[in-house]
Amino acid sequence: MTPPPRAPHRARDAVLSRQPIGSPADPSLLDEARRLAPEAVALRRALHQGPEEGLDLPDTQGLLLGALDGLGLEIRSGRTLTSVTAVLSGSADGPTILLRADMDALPVTEETGLPFASRTPGLMHACGHDAHMAMLVGAARLLAERREQIAGRVVFMFQPGEEGHHGARHMIEEGVLEVSGRRADAAFALHVHPNLPAGALRLRPGPQLAASDRFRVLVRGRGGHASAPHTTCDPVPVACEIVLALQTMVTRSLSADDKAVLSVTRLAAGTAAGIIPDTAELSGTLRTLSEPIRKKLHERIIRLAQGVASAHGARAEATVEPGYPVTVNDPGFTDFVLRTAAGALGTEAVDVLTATQMTAEDFAYVLRAVPGALAFLGVCPPGLEPHEAPSLHSPRMDVDENVIASGIACHAAVALAFLAGGGPEPVLARGGPEPAP
Repeated sequence: MTPPPRAPHRARDAVLSRQPIGSPADPSLLDEARRLAPEAVALRRALHQGPEEGLDLPDTQGLLLGALDGLGLEIRSGRTLTSVTAVLSGSADGPTILLRADMDALPVTEETGLPFASRTPGLMHACGHDAHMAMLVGAARLLAERREQIAGRVVFMFQPGEEGHHGARHMIEEGVLEVSGRRADAAFALHVHPNLPAGALRLRPGPQLAASDRFRVLVRGRGGHASAPHTTCDPVPVACEIVLALQTMVTRSLSADDKAVLSVTRLAAGTAAGIIPDTAELSGTLRTLSEPIRKKLHERIIRLAQGVASAHGARAEATVEPGYPVTVNDPGFTDFVLRTAAGALGTEAVDVLTATQMTAEDFAYVLRAVPGALAFLGVCPPGLEPHEAPSLHSPRMDVDENVIASGIACHAAVALAFLAGGGPEPVLARGGPEPAP
């Protein structure tokens, strides 16, 4: 991810100056979170040393189950994936809020040199999911200590398979939104960001992250000897024309006000310098911020590839594999999070994002079904400026562990304020996640 832009203070101030609703955030939460931080940091380091990939994370699940033991939570494990769901029931009835942390690592070889670096060759927590889990466990501990103040329920959703495996969708299918006995009324997640100042919280209403889809085009021609291309139907120049046409398609199909990114990231053909191959293949990603534009470009990718190939006497087999949908923050809940976080972390720590990012997140599936928001939490390592810090997915990515207390406090503040009636005006329950297009 690139650093999210920061809004002028007037955008933040316009939100924070609104009349508070319900109970304000408790500034003592941050002190409580700092008391719990050493244990959370130790958990983060243990998780960091043993990264696992995909939907099957037995060691990670075991560490989480051990960390949550003894808190008086109703804990369930996933059936088709190694998820962990924990429910905290308050002393009185009330609404339900879901808090999420993702669990999986990336196929990256770590280069941080940390004493607790990954011990698994080729795998690393390069996207901060180890910190996400540690913060959410810390929040569970803090909230469990305040159980008598809670009217309602908190669902702690620990989710495998965020990195391309649709883990959130699997957990929704297994009933995570109804696990407390009533459908979740709201949902919240934090994502660390090393290219934001340590402790800074940023989010925006509406689309915040893009839908991300993969496409593949196989061009079928007719191979032969490189000395006689006129006797062949060379798929290589056809594939090259498709690449150029795809790049132009975005700028000539969409208004300048629309936002889409198409990147061809792989182009392969041939086996030897003297042989014109029968086929050439290209693939890449498409990122969009609205479903109508997403659908429109899916159709145009296929039509363009087939048309260019046909014009040269070749054939193109084009497919688009749908990925995560657009991550859309509920406007009312976003305002609520901004004000609540300002009360817990301090006004100067909180600001509004001015623009979306074209990365993707499978928390989007939850936000399709439940009003809520995802926020970025800055974790720029000490001694670095945000623009200097290795980015998410880098083999050198690291976090400022002092910020883990801020994440614990933010999770707890959002949950407590929402359950105390401080959330946005109630909305009709959404009908569940839409299937990927």
